[in-house]
Amino acid sequence: MRSVGLITEYNPFHNGHLHHLRESLKQADAEVSVAVMSGHFLQRGEPALFDKWRRTELALAAGVDLVLELPFPWACNSAPHFAKGAVQVLNGLGGVDALCFGSESGQLEPLLECSRILQQHSGTIIERTGQLLRQGISYPAARAEIVAGLIDDPDISEVLAQPNNILGIEYLRALDETASSIKPLTIPRLGAGYHDQQVVEGIASATGIRQRLRDGESVDNLLPEETGFLLARWLKSGVAVDDDYFFRLVLARIHQGSDSLRSIYQIGDGLENRLLEMADQARNYEELVTGVKSRQLTRTRIQRALCYLLNDVQNEQMKRFLESGPLYLHLLGCSPAGENFLAYCRKKVEIPIVNNYSRVYVLLKRFYGADSPRYRMACEFLELELHATRNYTLLMRNWQGGNRNQDFFEEVRRIG
Repeated sequence: MRSVGLITEYNPFHNGHLHHLRESLKQADAEVSVAVMSGHFLQRGEPALFDKWRRTELALAAGVDLVLELPFPWACNSAPHFAKGAVQVLNGLGGVDALCFGSESGQLEPLLECSRILQQHSGTIIERTGQLLRQGISYPAARAEIVAGLIDDPDISEVLAQPNNILGIEYLRALDETASSIKPLTIPRLGAGYHDQQVVEGIASATGIRQRLRDGESVDNLLPEETGFLLARWLKSGVAVDDDYFFRLVLARIHQGSDSLRSIYQIGDGLENRLLEMADQARNYEELVTGVKSRQLTRTRIQRALCYLLNDVQNEQMKRFLESGPLYLHLLGCSPAGENFLAYCRKKVEIPIVNNYSRVYVLLKRFYGADSPRYRMACEFLELELHATRNYTLLMRNWQGGNRNQDFFEEVRRIG
């Protein structure tokens, strides 16, 4: 069975995602689509609008065949970690033939050239990027400026200045670093840009759609028909995240003091003091983030730090996670074709597949051995994911009740 991997957030699933899905299947000549989707906390440091099971339902309704969760340590992290974790998930499944991603370039060769340059000059680029970030230059602009200095080619600098190109380059680097057999493909990104608010040819960015929802505007023409009614029903029932709940929980955590803050991943170099200062002044989430932001600290870096803080992600723990890579695959949903593909992959899979967590400890013990370091590490992963899910239920305007350890009770979403 030919398959194509998609690395996604679906926050929420919109017309641009539908285009990506259909074009990816066509480009890869694939029968099955495999989405690696972020869980409850996302790459830019935000809680998802809806929980991972509801977003899985949107994806399946629109035609995705298999949805696997990208675990928290990679889902809520910088582009290199996000990309590597997602590629490791696809590698772990064992049967994925291609990875197709959207890019502003729309052509693979310029992205491959950028990837080669970044790898060749990685030490210099890391050092000089840090220097430019401290001067208040954004990460994409810093990298583009440095590479322009290393390679006298304005086209390369332009490629590195675009957010989806940057992610695409990181996917290529991750495929190379993991010696993956997965073939990379790219398609041009259509419509509005990653951060844009406007609508272009019936396509808006997920950011623009979420803003329209906050403003009470209709988004019906921006979503596939199969998913629009689900989103409308969930919004009416109040199961979306409330930014004010997130703000208040984060404030409570900040007020535990600087010693508690300094042990959290990516909180240091004075960030803990800025958080404490603004926590006593900010009236809402936007004021908190804007007040902490500085030339040295980007908005995304601050938002991710707040997610780490809420979920008590310790610095040393996160470093261990990132070094080990994902140790199990969490299946969130599948179509009949997706189920057939899973059966096809059973003998190729490199790490265990977990449906829900009801028998997860037995499965991990059997795979890794009860006394092995990798079993203990997998249990640490598991606890972080459970903690993130419990915290996410606290962010919902109208949590529907039940047990907050939802991963033990939610069934794999199926369609067809």
